[in-house]
Amino acid sequence: MTAASAWDPRALPSLAGRTVVVTGGNAGIGYFVSEQLAEAGAHVVIAARSAEKAQLAMASIRERVADASLAHVPLDLASLASVRAAAEQIAAFRPLHALVNNAGRVVASRRRMLTDDGFELTVGGNFLGHFALSTLLFPALAEGGRIVGMGSDSTRMVRLEPDDLWSERRYSPFRAYAFSKHAVQGFQLELARRLVAAGDSRMSLLAHPGWATSAYAARRAGITDRDPAAGRFFEALTGWVGQGKDRGAWPAVRAVADPDAANGMYFGPQRMLAGRPVPTRPVASSAAPPSAPPSGPTPSRRPASASPCDERRRRALPRFRREQPHLRGRTLCRPHVQLLPPMQVVVGHRGAQAATGARAP
Repeated sequence: MTAASAWDPRALPSLAGRTVVVTGGNAGIGYFVSEQLAEAGAHVVIAARSAEKAQLAMASIRERVADASLAHVPLDLASLASVRAAAEQIAAFRPLHALVNNAGRVVASRRRMLTDDGFELTVGGNFLGHFALSTLLFPALAEGGRIVGMGSDSTRMVRLEPDDLWSERRYSPFRAYAFSKHAVQGFQLELARRLVAAGDSRMSLLAHPGWATSAYAARRAGITDRDPAAGRFFEALTGWVGQGKDRGAWPAVRAVADPDAANGMYFGPQRMLAGRPVPTRPVASSAAPPSAPPSGPTPSRRPASASPCDERRRRALPRFRREQPHLRGRTLCRPHVQLLPPMQVVVGHRGAQAATGARAP
């Protein structure tokens, strides 16, 4: 692993020839993720709902990176139909070298709202839509490709209640947001375990931006000045404890670009709220999330003897546990990677089936 002091977020290794998808890459932290990856030579596909904002973002990037290779694909994470349509378009850019699941609602609505498919909007958009996109694009992910989820330290402030993930019993905006990040972190880490167990070279990683604001970010016309006046005022008052969104993008960019990154790594600011991107640890419950209660038949288990780990996987597991101590104590021997089972660890069968259009095994 590249030492924290050696990794320079302003001098990225070349990403020429690589294709990276960034959801929500037209605004906020996602914009700066897109800009920095494009500057390093990657072909960046911005998956975002607003075509107008995507065009503004691409124009802004090209002002700074004249030869930037960019594309936009419409994506509304609150609609699984939109996710499926977007995945079909994005798959045309295969092989994909990274998928950065950045988009999401940070400020949840005051009252409980639903996605087009009937799920609570914050968890549905921040997590379920991204899970569906990851599932659909997984076959297009190149050997050694990466799926990067955006975590949050809100998970340290709100304890997950898996039997009320969709806030049907009780709703509050921050609780719903924290639940969505518990789901993201739990899924990414479970996927990392299964990829290692299967001997799959693809990786699942996490990043969190710290306290990142537009008020303290490098100015980008039409990008950093779109927030409402009240939001800009709040950021100006509080942003000094954190960093700008340009630096908030650094952990996700490192998760994509660091050649020494390992499965299950979680990057965040060195000083928690601000600083250089360094390896950190998620809240303990994300490393071993409690299962959501099933809303469908209990899946049958494959007999342990049906497909034992081969020697290559057996040799990989001790190193994985050593490098990722927060994932110790988990069963890592799996015959192959399927995204549906790790999804069920987090949201149960109903959410998994809705996102994938598949039946639970």
